Amino acid sequence: MKVYVVSVRKHLKYIIAFLTVIFAILIVLRVQSPAIAYVFNPKRELPIYSVECEEKKAAITFDCAWGAEDIPQILNTLEEEGVTATFFIVGQWAEKNPQSVKMIADKGHDIANHSYSHLRMGVLDTDKIKEEILLCSRKLEELTGKKVDLFRAPYGDYNNNVIKTARELGHYTIQWDVDSLDWKPGISPEEIKNRVLRKIQPGSIILFHNDTAHTARLLPEIISALKNEEYELVPVSQLIMRDNYYIDYDGRQKAKK
Repeated sequence: MKVYVVSVRKHLKYIIAFLTVIFAILIVLRVQSPAIAYVFNPKRELPIYSVECEEKKAAITFDCAWGAEDIPQILNTLEEEGVTATFFIVGQWAEKNPQSVKMIADKGHDIANHSYSHLRMGVLDTDKIKEEILLCSRKLEELTGKKVDLFRAPYGDYNNNVIKTARELGHYTIQWDVDSLDWKPGISPEEIKNRVLRKIQPGSIILFHNDTAHTARLLPEIISALKNEEYELVPVSQLIMRDNYYIDYDGRQKAKK
């Protein structure tokens, strides 16, 4: 019988690389899947990924962090389709594009907080989290005159402290259960559309971004397809419950009975 001895030192770099990849995958899954986050930590607080509702309602959301050239086109489409959406806006973006923020608000869409600097909130201390949320909401309220109480962490990166701090500041933390991946380099319009239509369910929150290669041009087609499936598209402010609710391990907001 032959005995094979494997040198751990010789293969250490491959072992480290493998473990690094696995760790990175798990981190991504924890952000994308609330159920996996719950398995990692049953006491972990979750944001609102979706809402339990009997009607076929869903919310379209946009994260605004970079350019703003496609905002007029997006707003025109939403107006033509009679759809009100939710725009999660970075404070620094608002400072660079105040007219776009005012235009979004004037059209009746939700103005929501996406932090001031677009940092990974999960690695920040409490004081910095507060600063990021408060600076952004103050800037948005200053520009629009509208109260801001919806918050989405950049990159979907949150922990208990982020959610608790946002709640203490009067903000509901909003995630998503339908990720269009419209930001992804090389993704095709058909892939974006199929992802949305395949994953949509009553109470879904759909994630889009402005300043992408396809979203503004693809939006009319996606809205039309959702309407053909008899979905009513409402802003997050009208979809979520404000009290007497709980959030299950899937991040689904449900009414207390």
